[in-house]
Amino acid sequence: MAIRVVVADDQEIVRTGLTMILDAQPGIEVVGEAADGGRAVELARHLRPDVCLFDIRMPNMDGIEATRRLAGPAVADPLAVVVITTFDLDEYVYAALRAGARGFLLKDSGTALLTQAVHAAAEGDALIAPSITTRLLTAFADAGPAAPPRQPVDALTDREEQVLVAVARGRTNGEIADELHISLSTVKSHIASLMAKLGVRNRVEIAIWAYETDRVRKGLGPPK
Repeated sequence: MAIRVVVADDQEIVRTGLTMILDAQPGIEVVGEAADGGRAVELARHLRPDVCLFDIRMPNMDGIEATRRLAGPAVADPLAVVVITTFDLDEYVYAALRAGARGFLLKDSGTALLTQAVHAAAEGDALIAPSITTRLLTAFADAGPAAPPRQPVDALTDREEQVLVAVARGRTNGEIADELHISLSTVKSHIASLMAKLGVRNRVEIAIWAYETDRVRKGLGPPK
């Protein structure tokens, strides 16, 4: 089954370009297009695509609010949203991730990264453009979270701490498995356990929690 995608961007030439790129990829099909956030939300709720690809700056309703309505903390059955924008501004990225986005890309990221982000989101994973991941999360960790980070339901194991930091550093499941010398299924089990203990829904929220609690700068990670 092809990954079904809804694309929303107020610039027709960009919207058409994204659609052409995605439709040309095996296993991906664009099933709807929208020129503003309000229409994007309507389409997404009607079509229930596997992935929504939203621009941030759109009329009537921006991509952040559209993301919040489809994937925010209050949504019982959230959709997977990847935000794509021209603007490499920290506050946009952070707001999008807080709204529930599973990925954040710049429009010049290229076909390969765009395709990878769509596949990752469809599989319940998350991808943020490597050029902004560490800088973004570190900057907001330095500024401090808006509220004290939530405490895990149960204490994290040493291995979960290692997986946590690897996720925050943008490692894929395969890379984590190689670094820690464990199987892919074990990595997935640890990530599922982390989401349950931290009360988060995806890898992006795991990464944010890791930075907010200063895990990454403390140098936690795979054993030397």
